[in-house]
Parts: sequence; C-alpha cells; structure tokens
Amino acid sequence: MGKNRLGEFEHRVLLAILRLGGEAYSVPLVLELEERTGREVSQSSVFIVLQRLEKKGLLSSRIDETTKPRTGRVRRYFQLTPAAMQQLRESRNDLMALWEGIDATLDEV
Repeated sequence: MGKNRLGEFEHRVLLAILRLGGEAYSVPLVLELEERTGREVSQSSVFIVLQRLEKKGLLSSRIDETTKPRTGRVRRYFQLTPAAMQQLRESRNDLMALWEGIDATLDEV
C-alpha cells in the first residue's frame, strides 16, 4: 500500500459508503456505521472524515438541491472514486495476508 494509508475510521467510512451503494450523504452513513460497529458516531466526525477523504482524492461529491424546499438544506452526496476502490482492495489483501493461518491461534487463547 502507498504512504497514504487509511486510518481506521476513514476505512470504515469508505466501507459504509460502499455498503450503501457507492454513494451516500452523512445521515445514512452515521446510521450505517452505528449499526455495523455498535458504537455511537457523531455526524460531525463523519463529515470531517468525508472532507478529508475528498481532499485525498478518495471521494467525489455532488450537491442535491431538490431537498432544499422541504428541509431548507441541500444534501451533499459523496461517491467513492476508483482510487478509493483500489485502496480498499489493497487494504483487504493486506489484512487477509496478515490473518492467514492465525485463526487456530485465536481459538486456542
């Protein structure tokens, strides 16, 4: 993997977006992360990570103004870029290589 490795929370956010179909805004992301991790997640922490991942080129975003008349706010949807997909593949492969052969060791403990 390159020198721009993903932090744990960045990794989780990218995986949550992937689970949500490759595009999502912050509210469903928070709910997905809370459901999958069993931990409380703040919307502000998710948004900060979304902005950081976009700066790294791992996400792109678009504004949806169709919600403004109903909610008074626009939604910003984030999409995974090909670079994000590559990082996730590399990360998965790295972790699988590290886990290889130690399942039995964990069972013994």
